[in-house]
Amino acid sequence: MKQKAFILLSLLLMTTASWAGQKIERPKLVVGLVVDQMRWDYLYYYYEDFVEGGLKRLIDEGYSCENTMINYVPTVTGIGHASVYTGSTPALHGICGNSFFEKGVKMNCCGDPDVQTVGSDSKAGKVSPKNMLSNTIGDQLRLSNDFKSRVFGVAMKDRAAIFPAGHSANAAYWYDNSVGHFISSTYYMQELPKWVRDFNKRNATKPGEDQKMKSEGVTLTFKMAEALLENERLGSNDVTDMLCVSISSTDAIGHEYGTRAPQTVAAYKQLDKDLAHFLKVLDQRVGRGRYLLFLTADHGGAHNPNFMRQNRLPADGWSASNTVRAINKRLAEKYGVEKLALGHYSDFIYLNHAKIDSAGLDIREVKREAIREIEKNDKILYAVDCENAASAPIPQLIRERIVNGYNRLRSGDIYALPRAQMFSFEFKNDYIGTTHGEWNPYDAHIPLVFFGWNVNHGATTKTTHIVDIAATVCAMLHIQVPNACIGEAIEF
Repeated sequence: MKQKAFILLSLLLMTTASWAGQKIERPKLVVGLVVDQMRWDYLYYYYEDFVEGGLKRLIDEGYSCENTMINYVPTVTGIGHASVYTGSTPALHGICGNSFFEKGVKMNCCGDPDVQTVGSDSKAGKVSPKNMLSNTIGDQLRLSNDFKSRVFGVAMKDRAAIFPAGHSANAAYWYDNSVGHFISSTYYMQELPKWVRDFNKRNATKPGEDQKMKSEGVTLTFKMAEALLENERLGSNDVTDMLCVSISSTDAIGHEYGTRAPQTVAAYKQLDKDLAHFLKVLDQRVGRGRYLLFLTADHGGAHNPNFMRQNRLPADGWSASNTVRAINKRLAEKYGVEKLALGHYSDFIYLNHAKIDSAGLDIREVKREAIREIEKNDKILYAVDCENAASAPIPQLIRERIVNGYNRLRSGDIYALPRAQMFSFEFKNDYIGTTHGEWNPYDAHIPLVFFGWNVNHGATTKTTHIVDIAATVCAMLHIQVPNACIGEAIEF
């Protein structure tokens, strides 16, 4: 009996020693790369033009989720960046657009009147992540090791740097065109680090020029990311660090010139070239195979409607602003109260709840009247009461995206569902730009490629979603998912 007890004790001690000697394997660095307005098919439309070592390297060596969809509306920048890193949707993370109404007041998605600009005297730094109601991959990473991990965000756009980095980020940096260099906010610091000030001196641009409108804005963003990597010594610590990079120029150029313009082609060639250099820097500083990188987009973009028409493809526009005016006219005639509709964002129509309440009106009846007015427009397929979207007589996929995109405190009351390839504004024959925001594949189908640490080459055509990115990264890191994450880890 004593011999059996001794054997069991010995086995227990051996097992304990074995466990004690093991260490959870994690990459030295996670890099999130979001390309603003990058359609999924750009991976292949431009493939033959890619240099060796850039996007082609990601495709040829990484794992591509070929059917990644955005599972909410509207498909816009602020929401996209929040959703990638929270693994959630506007219904839960609260970012319902680049701007939205809250209690009848229109607000910038990352606006924060309680902080000040760091790095300039402008108001471009009066922003923070406080409006985002959930946390991010980076927040969970820092929580996992008592905030030893270091997390940073960088982009030309404020929201594209701030939301990815999260609430507990060490810093986020974005570009202030009014002064021609990168800035931050007192949310993160009281003054720019010396290395940022030195970088700004070396790379300053002419004040007042919008660098987002140039391919040079792509290069400038990567240069800042490389400077951050070097000066903050990311990937050289005992724990995993994170760098969140967003390329904003592709969106600004696409809006102005469309999906097929020479300026857009130039921007993606520059992106590819700069990415190739950035990957070399990561290989050298962090080590090939020692970092995990994912590339995705915050949304896609529609082909220009005039371009579509020239090729005998249906496309048109409707005026959301005119629709709001028509709603107000109808409601004023029926109820004797002016401006019961506040405005619109994307295809969401906001009603003025304060006025409706003070007039003693039934909000459900007011919505029904507004819906009747909207549906007089034959360019609108359906007008959906967002509170009851789950039972709307429309395809289930679209119902789900409206439900996921609706936050009762910040979203519009009615969703106007237009026909495919229908812009939410009227355009002229000389219009060459584009926009985004719809549920349709041209706006909602985005690239998603994982590359580097523990990633084998391959691809899947199984449907995945933007909210699955955070769940996948956290599963790979063996950390808890963000606190409002509804995504599922992708197996590859």
